[in-house]
Amino acid sequence: MVRTTLCLSLAAGLFAGAALAQDLVPYSQAGGWAVVIDPSLGNGCLLTSDFEDGSTVRIGFDRNAGNGYVAAFNDGWGEIEDGTSYPISFLLDDQKYDGEAKGLHLSEVPGVVITFDSVDFLTDLAARNTMILQHDGADVMSIDLSGSDKAITETIACQDQQG
Repeated sequence: MVRTTLCLSLAAGLFAGAALAQDLVPYSQAGGWAVVIDPSLGNGCLLTSDFEDGSTVRIGFDRNAGNGYVAAFNDGWGEIEDGTSYPISFLLDDQKYDGEAKGLHLSEVPGVVITFDSVDFLTDLAARNTMILQHDGADVMSIDLSGSDKAITETIACQDQQG
């Protein structure tokens, strides 16, 4: 397994509230994911999906902060505190990324948000089949990324239309 440290940084203003915006504007569907617009993030587009294990994942653009993010929610995160930083690892198939995430909640479900400023990370994510998120060396959630390549392409098209 190749281990890579990715510059996954925390944006000070990203998701400053206790939860992510719920007022998302539908845009389209692609690859089994919904593509929506988040007005609270400067009309940033994102792809989102709910999974059988109770996970909700959002991958998108925060136009206010000028970066991208992955937000992952699952009861497996446990006692996450909003705004607190946590060390995490991503496994995208056999590629490992280490970074920090900030705790937050989506409708009472605990989760984390990881920001990134590397297009390579988004491209790598789109080319993979599975994403596993770990905290303290333990798997918190594992999701199938099938269709994410189409959804990311559609999300980029959505973002281009936002100006």
